Amino acid sequence: MRIAFGTDERTPLTDAVQRRLREAGHEVVVVGEGDPWPEVGRRVGEAVAGGRADRGVVCCWTGTGVSIAANKVPGVRAALCTDAETARGARRWNDANVLALGLRLTSEEVAGEMLDAFLTTEVDDDERAAIVRLEQPGPGRL
Repeated sequence: MRIAFGTDERTPLTDAVQRRLREAGHEVVVVGEGDPWPEVGRRVGEAVAGGRADRGVVCCWTGTGVSIAANKVPGVRAALCTDAETARGARRWNDANVLALGLRLTSEEVAGEMLDAFLTTEVDDDERAAIVRLEQPGPGRL
């Protein structure tokens, strides 16, 4: 899988996330590292929405800013997650295509668990209609 990665701050955690992704056989495309969080979130979102990446991972101090920025890009469903079950649910029920991580509280172990869940969970077929409605503009939208 091709993964767009961006962070506003390079840390041991961001290095570990990239390493884990590569060791799992994924191609990591770094689209922002050390850039302001709005740019990082937007660039990862554009890479995913534009088809240059299958999924994305974004990081900032809390994860909130990059998730908001990524979600401004049409077609992006970024989820700020703090554990593997939340990441798994974001994929299963929401078809999240960008995982947002907070650098402040996320350990390497928990980040690895979230990445594994996010990258191996498929979308629940029963949720596809709701996801499609979410993407539609105007009336009829959720």
